[in-house]
Amino acid sequence: MKMNRLQSLSFLLLLMMLMSAVGGCEAPGDTGETAQAAPARDSAYTISWTMHQNEPVPEDAQMIEYIEDKFKVDLDVWNLENNKYEALLNLKLAQGQIPDLFRIRQPQDLLKYESQGALAEIPKDILLHNAPNLMQAIHHNAPGYLNYGEIGGKLYGIPVVNPTNIYRIPVVYRKDWLDKLGLKVPETLAEFEKVLYAFTNNDPDGNGKKDTYGLSSEGMNVVFGAFGQIVFADQLYFNVKDQNLVIGALEPEMKEALGLLRKWYKDGIIDPEFITGENKGGYKHLSHAFINGRIGMTSMGNYYHWIQAGDYMDLDPTGKEVPVEATFNARELAAKNKDARIIFGQPVTGPQGKSGSKAYDMLMSFTAIGADAVKEPGKLEKILQILDYVSANPDEDEAMSMLYGIQGVHWEWSDKSKGDFMILPPFDAITNYTNRIGAGIGMTVPRKPMGRREQWASTLGLDKNGIYNAMKVSTPSLMKYSAGLIKLKNKAYISIITGDQPLDYFDSFFKEFMGAGGKQVLQEANDWYHMEPENG
Repeated sequence: MKMNRLQSLSFLLLLMMLMSAVGGCEAPGDTGETAQAAPARDSAYTISWTMHQNEPVPEDAQMIEYIEDKFKVDLDVWNLENNKYEALLNLKLAQGQIPDLFRIRQPQDLLKYESQGALAEIPKDILLHNAPNLMQAIHHNAPGYLNYGEIGGKLYGIPVVNPTNIYRIPVVYRKDWLDKLGLKVPETLAEFEKVLYAFTNNDPDGNGKKDTYGLSSEGMNVVFGAFGQIVFADQLYFNVKDQNLVIGALEPEMKEALGLLRKWYKDGIIDPEFITGENKGGYKHLSHAFINGRIGMTSMGNYYHWIQAGDYMDLDPTGKEVPVEATFNARELAAKNKDARIIFGQPVTGPQGKSGSKAYDMLMSFTAIGADAVKEPGKLEKILQILDYVSANPDEDEAMSMLYGIQGVHWEWSDKSKGDFMILPPFDAITNYTNRIGAGIGMTVPRKPMGRREQWASTLGLDKNGIYNAMKVSTPSLMKYSAGLIKLKNKAYISIITGDQPLDYFDSFFKEFMGAGGKQVLQEANDWYHMEPENG
């Protein structure tokens, strides 16, 4: 395979020499192999690049050097820790540094960075010509999503569409607690309440102490979901009602949900530490309250954070089928208590027949181009060609190499016809090895989930009853007021649940919210919603 590349490169160099001898020239923006091999004149491009990373990418990372050699560029990967990404990025921007390949982790931040002058327009014809595989994936599997990257009719963000977000956040119970108490997985809000009281009062862990609770903060969203809304999230959740957008936390039925939670808190059913959340540090999707046996129900993390040992068959490094190992929350729980078991339930149904748990929109983030990149002729095209190659390569072997490293060194197919592959030793035991070798620098593209993990998830009914945010983008008022409104919303809800404020305070909260920018946010949200072609 390596010899074939060398032969191909030699042929291309000879071809270019012949073309030069007869006055030939390369067509601008060519995305074929000739353009990607690139003549020496392109070696002047230094491209700063931001990406999702859990560990720093070394300057001499193998796959970075591979891309640099292939496209005759220098890649300057900015090592911005994912959990602190926005703060670190904003610091760079304040210092006058703008990345050429600009990852915008939160979709609502696209407008903010554009208004700061940090982004360049991406002409659609240039995008289509230089990233055809990427555009094909988006148009075929996420039609209409490209529109979300437009501001004022101009494209500033390429949508990063996560196909696995068709699966909502799971509803998780301690199965061993249910079994001990002779209870089934609840289906209705009334059955849910019965289970929570039993988890609190009937000593489900058998230690003779009253030290367990029904639920904490993340489980509350399942209660709100039984009334059709999501409240506790890092953004304002909008819903559609009577052909208009509404903010879920303001809907009148939330007062009924708050009344129920208020009663449960008074009766000691809710973990009193819910105010500080279920996670106590470290990996943000871990529910320490659940892992440590304080609560028997949660709706935190994603489905792949709750895989128990043996849930489905996976492949070991030799390609042999073996029971899958436990992950994240399930692994930590098993380490704490070898007899603990979990079970998934459906979101419980409320008094009006509604149900749902929080779901993340398929629009996960945006990939943009920094404003300074377009100041160098041809640089925009080169960035898009690299992005297309590392993100949506039509060659299966090369696409896998862009994600996992060198075939035969870092990974190998076990059954290519089924898409089964294995990470080779010692890399199968090295956390975040892909960051260490500089793989996975591209963006997620929407493709039908086909992996064993996703096939398992599809059997759990996680593609049903997800409550998605109906507001896909930001607006000037949302950018201006959302942080304050979220803080106001959380404070009001917590004070009502804990009894610091009466239930009727909800009405005062509504007025305060609307007066603190909520009215403008709703108006602009609906202006956007009614301008969308599918809603018009």
